[in-house]
Amino acid sequence: MYDIAIGSGKGGTGKTFIATNLAVIFQEIIQEKIKYLDCDVEGANGHLFFDGNRKNEKIIIKSVRGIDYDKCILCGDCVKACQYNALAKVGGEILYFNELCHTCGACGLVCQQEAIIEGDREIGEIINQTGKIDLFYGNLKTGESGMSPRLINKVKEKAGQGINIYDAPPGTTCPVVETFKGSDLALLVTDPTPFGLNDLKLAVKMTRKLGLEPVVIVNRATYKDTKLKEYCQKEDLKIVGEIPDRRELAEIYSNGELAVEKSQEYKEIFKNIANNIINHLEPVETKELVVVSGKGGTGKTSVTASLAALAENIVVADCDVDAADLHLLLNPDIQSEGAFSGGNLAEIDQTKCTGCGLCYQACRFSAIIKDGEHYSVDPLSCEGCGVCDIVCQDGEVFLKEAVNGRWFTSKTRFGLMAHAELGIAEENSGKLVTLVKDKARELANKKNNQINIIDGSPGTGCPVTASLTGADYALIVTEPSVSGIHDLARVIDLIKFLEIPAGILVNKADINYIKSKEIEELAVKEGIDFFGELPYDEDVVVAQTEALTIIEYRPDSQVSKVLFEVWKKINNIIKSD
Repeated sequence: MYDIAIGSGKGGTGKTFIATNLAVIFQEIIQEKIKYLDCDVEGANGHLFFDGNRKNEKIIIKSVRGIDYDKCILCGDCVKACQYNALAKVGGEILYFNELCHTCGACGLVCQQEAIIEGDREIGEIINQTGKIDLFYGNLKTGESGMSPRLINKVKEKAGQGINIYDAPPGTTCPVVETFKGSDLALLVTDPTPFGLNDLKLAVKMTRKLGLEPVVIVNRATYKDTKLKEYCQKEDLKIVGEIPDRRELAEIYSNGELAVEKSQEYKEIFKNIANNIINHLEPVETKELVVVSGKGGTGKTSVTASLAALAENIVVADCDVDAADLHLLLNPDIQSEGAFSGGNLAEIDQTKCTGCGLCYQACRFSAIIKDGEHYSVDPLSCEGCGVCDIVCQDGEVFLKEAVNGRWFTSKTRFGLMAHAELGIAEENSGKLVTLVKDKARELANKKNNQINIIDGSPGTGCPVTASLTGADYALIVTEPSVSGIHDLARVIDLIKFLEIPAGILVNKADINYIKSKEIEELAVKEGIDFFGELPYDEDVVVAQTEALTIIEYRPDSQVSKVLFEVWKKINNIIKSD
């Protein structure tokens, strides 16, 4: 079902206290056996809180056991191959240091004389303790500290099909990494102290390097300052639970007892934490709201930003890649970026070109430049069709992957954001729109966000179709003008063709009440939701100059009040769908 790794940046935070109590509560909630796997093989103590029968299993691996000096010619190849300094050439002898050996086998591979002796090596044992909880823990043999990851792997092999709780060693070293690898969830335990915050930061870096987005439990949650919560907010870390700072809990732990079995209050605290974890793990279906307009200048982006300000648990995507400007209001902090290639670009190898001119004659986009007897490609005109490559008889034309733009994922004050920038005179904006939407979905899946709000491209072309594809709802922002109604009809046709439920919002409705009424009548005729009218308000532009939405700048304005009601209605429609 789920593999949950529980760790902390340092010892003493209450990691095992939380892991053992959660194990009992998870088993009660899901009504089936869970497995508690104590991967702190150098100091396992989770088993001390449970009774049960124990069965030991020795763990033996293949390893270097020494050097056959009758075969060794002292070439030193094994010493050079060993990355862990487990072999050394001293005088006329090769020395082997067992405690430094990582059992990789490199020395045996390079030894032409077959002088490396391999054999069985006992690195520790795994104990299975059966009782209330099905529990496995490792005991590393003294002097075998380098074998911790190997023994941890053996412990993890005992995982079952239900919930598996991995109690990791403290810190961020190799054994900790080995424990967290492949987990479904990284659960980090900290406390609101300078030490706890510092070590949490290290643990967060470690888990993110493994591709895991962690959640946090705060133990001894008496806050002397706001630094821990500020850090979690800044890093977008979800706090799934807080354990109170009480002497009674320390006394219960010191007696080898479980808090959930001593007090109904503590049982409820851990139940809430367990349910928060399960809710976090269970995938949430992300709904997509796309804001479009039949033409530019209707206020589409301003409305999108305002809805983002009103919403919670969302990802924002700017799919107006030809002229993206949502970032001007959201001020994104870029977290990752990459190049976008939507096609090819032709290039002529001047060292091979014979000047025959066939490519010049065949190109229908005037992308081949003729300069006397020399030919070259105009990158702004080239469509990447490959005709020049086909007609070239000398192999001097080749196609290379074109870089048409860049994509970004960012943090904003309203949540995560996916956006992009298409290069000047570049094509395939539809492909880039699809990429932006894919990035938004990845962000939503990672954070279990419920709604993606997408600022679609204006018009009715390919980028708009790409923006709308897969949407759960479309909000059309229009204006009461002749051109506004004309272009509204076109985008309605597209939305109906794609079979997407939609609604209309009239911006600056009071500049022409007659046309606004026509738009409302059109909505009724087409069976489309009508969300009302936004009045003309100069403060919307003033807010833009401050890089703010009207919701933030003037929450008491009529525009803000209407947008609030619009969002309530759309949110209810999407969630009930």
